Amino acid sequence: MIPPREARRLLMDWFQSARRDLPWRRTRNPWRILLSEIMLQQTRVSVVIPYYERFLERYSTPADLAMAPEAEYLALWSGLGYYARARNLQRAARAIAVRGSFPSTYEEIATLPGVGDYTAAAVASIAFGAPHAVLDGNVMRVLARFTAEPRDVAMQSVRVRLKEEAQRLLDPDKPGDFNQAMMELGATVCLPKNPQCLLCPWREACKARSQGREAELPIKGRKREPVKLHIALLVIERESGGKRQILLKQRGAHESRLQGFWELPEQRDLPYAVKGERLGEFKHSITRHDYTIEVFRATLSRAGRGHRWVNAGDLDALPLATTARKALALRPAPTP
Repeated sequence: MIPPREARRLLMDWFQSARRDLPWRRTRNPWRILLSEIMLQQTRVSVVIPYYERFLERYSTPADLAMAPEAEYLALWSGLGYYARARNLQRAARAIAVRGSFPSTYEEIATLPGVGDYTAAAVASIAFGAPHAVLDGNVMRVLARFTAEPRDVAMQSVRVRLKEEAQRLLDPDKPGDFNQAMMELGATVCLPKNPQCLLCPWREACKARSQGREAELPIKGRKREPVKLHIALLVIERESGGKRQILLKQRGAHESRLQGFWELPEQRDLPYAVKGERLGEFKHSITRHDYTIEVFRATLSRAGRGHRWVNAGDLDALPLATTARKALALRPAPTP
């Protein structure tokens, strides 16, 4: 096994030349780092960057978000998905505002709403130099291959062992940079499929590579097959007062998913609507559900209960469901 000091040197030398220039890497501001870590959960970097920058333009401090109306910040988050993250972020912002300052230790950060072990370790190490190793999916994959872990990484005992290995390797002098280097290695080189081993700074010390098993590790439990569903969305428009309006419905407080968001009505919601031109279809996935969504124009004599006419020019100010955005994008562009 390569000594930790040598492993750190190889990794940090590689990171200096290979690191991507990402906006949250240009700061040690804990609020900005927390925001990036929350947004990056299960979301690609390329998708996050514009959301991150727009969000900080409006909410540059925890106090700004703490006072924001829910509809306002959800509108900025709209399209990023996993909206419980946004609500938890506001709860965390309120806790920080009440406290009067951002907590500076791992233990304190971990008490913030929506913040787990990984996020607390990332913020504590990057913003405050606290010696806590991170263990996200990328880091777990790197370490499972590096140590040729023979067991399922979904097992709690395996995760504990990999976290101990991450802590053993951690650079105590630069824990934030080390954690970012580990995440970068998993995101850009030690890929889930077709790992780029020749570019890896640990290629000579990697047990999986020496055993020719890099493609089969890490071991993961069998995933459940996704549930395939089909729905039809209706685009119902009208002219009123010289403005174009679209019929929408808002998710109620009793609905756990997309609570408060606006979306297009489904065909089953409006059985008396007259379906017209088919505008197209698209795929959309939520956790284990794969949707095929068909989109139709429709007409209706009057809106049903729970629906509301919204000016088309006001859509950007609403928390609009991703499916509605995708569906409305299928409409032909208005003629000048």
